[in-house]
This record gives sequence, C-alpha cells and structure tokens, in this order.
Amino acid sequence: MCRRPGSVPLAAQSPRPSPWRCPAGPGCVPRLPRGGGSSARPPLLQPVGMASRPRSSPCLFWKRILCIFFLPCILSGFSPRVKHKKNLLSGKAQPQLSQYRFIWSHLTPLELRNRSMGLQTESRVGSNPYFTLEGHKFLIFGGSIHYFRVPREYWRDRLLKLKACGFNTVTTYVPWNLHEPERGRFDFSGNLDLEAFVLTAAEIGLWVILRPGPYICSEIDLGGLPSRLLQDPQVNLRTTDKGFVEAVDKYFDHLISRVVHLQALLKRGIVELLLTSDNVDDVLKGYIKGVLATINMKKFRKDAFQHLYKVQRDKPIMIMEYWVGWFDTWGSKHEVKDAGDVKNTVSEFIKFEISFNVYMFHGGTNFGFINGAINFVKHAGVVTSYAVPLPPLPELTPKAVYPSTRSSHYLPLWDVLQYLDEPVMSKMPVSMENLPINNGNGQSYGLVLYETPICSGGQLHAHVRDVAQVFLNETTIGILDDSIRNLKIPEVKECQLLRILVENQGRVNFSWKIQNQQKGLTGPVTINNISLEGFTIYSLEMKMSFFKRLRYVPWRPVPNSYSGPAFYRATLRAGSSPKDTFLRLLNWNYGFVFINGRNLGRYWIIGPQETLYLPGAWLHPEDNEIILFEKIKSGSVIETTDQPVL
Repeated sequence: MCRRPGSVPLAAQSPRPSPWRCPAGPGCVPRLPRGGGSSARPPLLQPVGMASRPRSSPCLFWKRILCIFFLPCILSGFSPRVKHKKNLLSGKAQPQLSQYRFIWSHLTPLELRNRSMGLQTESRVGSNPYFTLEGHKFLIFGGSIHYFRVPREYWRDRLLKLKACGFNTVTTYVPWNLHEPERGRFDFSGNLDLEAFVLTAAEIGLWVILRPGPYICSEIDLGGLPSRLLQDPQVNLRTTDKGFVEAVDKYFDHLISRVVHLQALLKRGIVELLLTSDNVDDVLKGYIKGVLATINMKKFRKDAFQHLYKVQRDKPIMIMEYWVGWFDTWGSKHEVKDAGDVKNTVSEFIKFEISFNVYMFHGGTNFGFINGAINFVKHAGVVTSYAVPLPPLPELTPKAVYPSTRSSHYLPLWDVLQYLDEPVMSKMPVSMENLPINNGNGQSYGLVLYETPICSGGQLHAHVRDVAQVFLNETTIGILDDSIRNLKIPEVKECQLLRILVENQGRVNFSWKIQNQQKGLTGPVTINNISLEGFTIYSLEMKMSFFKRLRYVPWRPVPNSYSGPAFYRATLRAGSSPKDTFLRLLNWNYGFVFINGRNLGRYWIIGPQETLYLPGAWLHPEDNEIILFEKIKSGSVIETTDQPVL
C-alpha cells in the first residue's frame, strides 16, 4: 500500500543478469527452477533492487524492493479464453472475453516437477505479449497475505480463502527486523517460519511471490529494516553505503540459504530473471533496461500505461500492486474502497489479459509494536489491524463472545521498575536504538523511561520521538511530542525526580524520513537552557519474559480510579474450546493489551479502530490472563464481540 516511487515484485523473461553485487543492484524476474524428485516443493523466483550508481551518488532514492518468486501451482480454469480486439497500448490484437476458459489443471507442481523452461514471456506477431509457464500461456492472479501478520494456526485458512476467490498466487514480504532481532541472531520459528508458509501455499495449490527486502515498506516499523541500523547516523539507509550493504549481505547470506532449495538470489544461487515495480508516473525513472517493468495502481485507466509503453512494448503487463484498500492511522477516518470499483477494475484487467496482484487480500494485524507510521505533515502511527471481513468461502473461522471481565489488580508503573532489567546509567540521554542492551543491538520497540533529579523548576525543553509523558515523581506535568518541545515545570521546594516516559509509536516505513527515526530522547534535555545530566534509563520492551516475572510479584487491588501509567490484570474465561474474538475497551483510553504474555497491539480511544483482534489459537482453555498497560487513566470493563468494530 506504500506510495513508493519504485518497488520490486513479480517477473518475467529478460536476458540473464550479471552477478548480484549489492542491495542496490538489478531487479528480479521469474523463471521456474529445473525440477526433479517427487515433492511439490515450490520453485523460487528472483530478487530485485535498482541499478548501480557511482559512489559519489549513493543511490539516495532506492527505487525498488528486492523480491523472489515461488510458483508452486496454478489453478485450473481461472482465466477466460479470448478473442482479439485492439490493444490498449500498441494497437495490436488484444484479447476479449468469450465463453471459454483456459484449462490449466495440468500446471501443478506435481505435473511440472521435471520442468525445464519455467516462467517466461513471449511476444508473437498478431498477439499481445504474454507469460508462459513451461510453454503454456497463463495469467498471474495474485493476492498479498503477510505471514507475520497472521497467526500460524490460521495460515491455511487464509490461503484457502485466497484460492477460493479464484487466485493462483500468494504474495508476501519478508521482514528483516523480525527475522534478525539482533545481529547474527535469526528467528525463523513459530509465526516466522517462512519455509513452512511457502510449503503450505504449495500444498494448497498456490504459487508464491516472495519479496525478501531488505526494505519492504509494508506499513511495518522502519519499512522492515532493523532499528539498530539507526545507531550510526553516518550510514544512509537504502543506499550503497558500505555499512548498510554489509549488513544486508550478512542478512541475505542467511535468509537466501533458507530458501535457495526453493530457488534464490544470483550471488547466492538464484537463477531467476528480473523485474522492477513503480507507480504509473514513475516507471520512466525506475525502469532498468533488459528487466521486466511492472506498475502499481489504485484504479484501471487506459492512460495509466502510456509511460510503461514508452519503455516496454514486448512484455506482458503486470500490475504488481493493485491497491484495493488503504491502511488507517490513529485519529483518522477509516479508509474504505468501493467494492464496485474493485469489481470493475479486476474485470478490465481480465478483459485485457493483464496479470495483477491484489494488495492486500488480507491485511492481518500488527501484533506487538511492529506497526509503521507516516510523517508527511505530522507523525501518525498505523493502526493495529487494517483487515476487512473475510469472504464467506470456505467457512469463516468461528468467533465467540465471552463474558465481560474487569481488572481485579493493578501495578503503577513506578512499582514495576524494580522488576525490569537493570537500568542504563548515562550522563546524557540516549536514544532507544543506542541503549547498550540486547547484546549491543539497542531497543527496537516499546517505551523508554528517563529519570533525573532536579532541584528547580522552569522551562523544560526536549526533543522526543514520538510522544512523552512528563512527571515530577508520580505527578503528571504534561505532554511532549514532535510539535510540542517545551513544558513549564513548576517550582519545587526540594529536589524531585523528573521522569520522562517516551513511547515509540512506530517508525516511518516510507519516504526518506526513515533516515531519522531514532526514538526516545534524541538530544539534550534542558531547564532554562541548562542541560540536565545524570540519567537513569529503563527499557520497557514488554517481552514475554517480563510478564512471566510479573506473575510472581504482589499486585494491588484496583481502586475506583487511577490516573497515570499502570498495568491492570484481569481474567478472560474462554471455556473448553477457545475461538477467535475481538476485545472492546470502551472506557479505557490508550495503551496495549497482552494476552498470556502475547502483545495484541495498541488501543486508542481516538479511533478509528475500536476493537483488538484476539486469535482463538492464542487462548488457553478456561482461564486466560489479560494485562493492560494503560498510559492515561484506568477503565473498568473489558468486553468481547464476534465482529470487528471500526
């Protein structure tokens, strides 16, 4: 959904590219690997980047995202056989609908396990260019589902729904920041088991377009880049800077080794062809000679192809991202697209034999702190979920409404500090990313609490990202954010503890502002222009280990009302067979919900999202622990509903 000047997805035939040199190298186009064996292992298609530039111009507008294609199998009968009419681009014969359909039931992994030609393009006199699979003409009907935004237990359900809608391909990004949370420590387990997702798609009968990054946009924190890359301000992200390229190389060495047996990237064993992906008006800037150019669009327009036609006449048209919706940000209006517009646009794609990928088919949920943000005028974080109701076939995942519950105990944040990891002692404030924790990788998500003693009041000045609550001891003084940097501190009779609680509301995932997405206090803190020194800094990452610790500490009974940041504990009784549900926190204000230690994401009274998705697969039979971290003021009732509320 990112309005990116150029990205990198699907592919077709082009001359065999030169060896991959850096993440700003050429793009990607698919060719299925040569088969063998009896398994239905999905073939991988190839990555993309951008053309190399002189060292004096370190690619400061990387136009593409790397991508790899897996194409395990195509549905039979998904595309109409055609007659011909005038081409909307070139005036050549152009297909139009008839009553017949292509029969592609034989184009499956099992049938093509000994394939030798793979995905290619052809262009013949008297017809439009088209894709071929093992010599057979076909269209790519893709839909995007991000495995890391869907509980693993529901991958099959979402993929079956994709197939039931007539799609033959699933597209997904690969988030670097989740797969390598610390340098050299990789996580491809559980919900991040990429190979299992690809093989599940193959088993169901879906081809896979894999987009491995390193930058993916995707409405995820920092566009999928690890926040530790912000530790050195001299390293320009998404460029050919040595520090960035070396980090990408190490990550790709590991990532590609996991998928190369499915197929992979030139330097590391990928033999596929290349492509680029740009918005319709930017294809002239992003196009690379000899590489398939694809485009992104919101709505079908015949004039949308005029720039594409200037650079590419002999290749089939591919819409890499057809945006059927848009993400929401907190405090904004819920984005909705007219279903009639989608139907009309898809009908035009099919009529003109245009391959396309729907972005998104299923948006999923930004569990935890992974949401991205925008900052065109003002910083705004992406909401926790941006999915619309799923189609009715196959059967919808059962939902349930459970009895309402209330918090029974609470712990003010100040009581919890003793149960956090050892704080960092620093003369000056340190940004979240540069905290000397997590084996030198800093802190990626969550909140940071800065404490320092003061003995006088005055004009407080601080640069915070993204929002900070300011306290004297436990008394709230006010708020700081990217537009409010000054706050009046009342005079004090004796020295008190100045506390600044800063929340990362999501790093920008698009635009060159990603270069400056350090979170926390990002400069000196002054009172009356005098710098404060001697900070105690607490990291509030709120990992599973932290909540396990809280189970063994004494909690207080909940008062009628409490103002300030605190943790609230309640019990959700899910019965003997837990099902999906949605939490509704009507009289709570702002915070995060944790179920059995899992972070469901952010809630915020300003909307537009009013419920939080709770997967039944994450619930235990009978009793489940709910912990709310409420930043503003306590609420009471926690309700559930069987429908999302937006």
